[in-house]
Amino acid sequence: MKYWIGVASEDHVGIGVSGGFAQLCHGKGAPLNRMNEGDWLIYYAPKKSLKTQVPSQRFIAIGQILAGAAYPFEMEPDFIPFRKNVAYIKQITPLPLKAVKDFPLWQEYRARLRFGHFEIPEELFTFISSQMIEE
Repeated sequence: MKYWIGVASEDHVGIGVSGGFAQLCHGKGAPLNRMNEGDWLIYYAPKKSLKTQVPSQRFIAIGQILAGAAYPFEMEPDFIPFRKNVAYIKQITPLPLKAVKDFPLWQEYRARLRFGHFEIPEELFTFISSQMIEE
């Protein structure tokens, strides 16, 4: 089992959570196919919407990757991104980025947010997710 962070605007993550899928890196299939059934994904949203500069800077969703390969989905005639099915945890509280800034392990990974998708160790996943999941 592996643990991942995906980066997308808050509005786009909301669409994925509602639809039970992940879509990363402007619809590329390769990042999705690096994740396997049973892996975990945390979404970080740098801003509220792709169309604005209003910041979000929060971890906003957690889900477990379901079986199957990434598949194309026509959103518009000229935009057919890849998606992968995900079972999202419904009861979460978004976690501000500042809540993890002093965690030593985060220092190794914070610069990777600009890449859109990257693997993290279980310890970092647990640190973030334990503060998000409502009991």
